[in-house]
Amino acid sequence: MVVMVLLLRWAFHTGGSLVADEPKTGKPDEYGLMVPVAGAEDYVRAEMQRQMLQDAGVKVNLVRTTDGPRLMVWQTDRDRALDLLSRRG
Repeated sequence: MVVMVLLLRWAFHTGGSLVADEPKTGKPDEYGLMVPVAGAEDYVRAEMQRQMLQDAGVKVNLVRTTDGPRLMVWQTDRDRALDLLSRRG
């Protein structure tokens, strides 16, 4: 009986889910140590820019913000990313 009670308590325990919540969209300045370097009208263009920066060796993330898609890089890579984007722009 005790085993059954413990098993049912475990099975119906309310608490944290093992499934992650969907990421929340924030403003471009709410992404910690990463800074925005470019925005695009759509995700296709943003993905093309992301791929170009990644091919050049820049660590870059494409994120969804309240202002639309933004490319985010580490502060130390900011100047290099902006230079690459201005050349290929």
